Amino acid sequence: MVHIVGDVIISAPLEDVFDMVADARNEPTYNPRIVRAEKTSVGPVGRGTTFSVEPRGAGRLGEMTVEILVHDRPHLLRTYVRSSSFEVAGLVTFTAGPDGTRLGWDWDMRMLGHLRLLTPVLRVVGPRWERRNWIDLKRYMEQRTP
Repeated sequence: MVHIVGDVIISAPLEDVFDMVADARNEPTYNPRIVRAEKTSVGPVGRGTTFSVEPRGAGRLGEMTVEILVHDRPHLLRTYVRSSSFEVAGLVTFTAGPDGTRLGWDWDMRMLGHLRLLTPVLRVVGPRWERRNWIDLKRYMEQRTP
């Protein structure tokens, strides 16, 4: 298991940041490593919503399922992500501050099958990859905010 934590300040309103992150269909707009994200459940985005997400270069074999376990707008998202090669249980928190929204992440990631051998590599590169995802969101949202 690899534990990945961090935070970033995004100069955008709390609700806007929460809504952007809660709806995984938005991820391809700010994360160049995701090519497709579709909502696979019915109803509004909230507890129990599921998404199918495809990372770049992985095709359908790399497809991930994302499920929202807790949707406490605009402060907290708890999600579970699973693919054939890994699973991630995580928490994203949103706190308003004088400079915008503090987005914090706290993930437990586990490689599956033969990829478990890559766990030591994930400990090194995982935190950088995750931070890069949220910095991409920061750039995207700050360009959109008037």
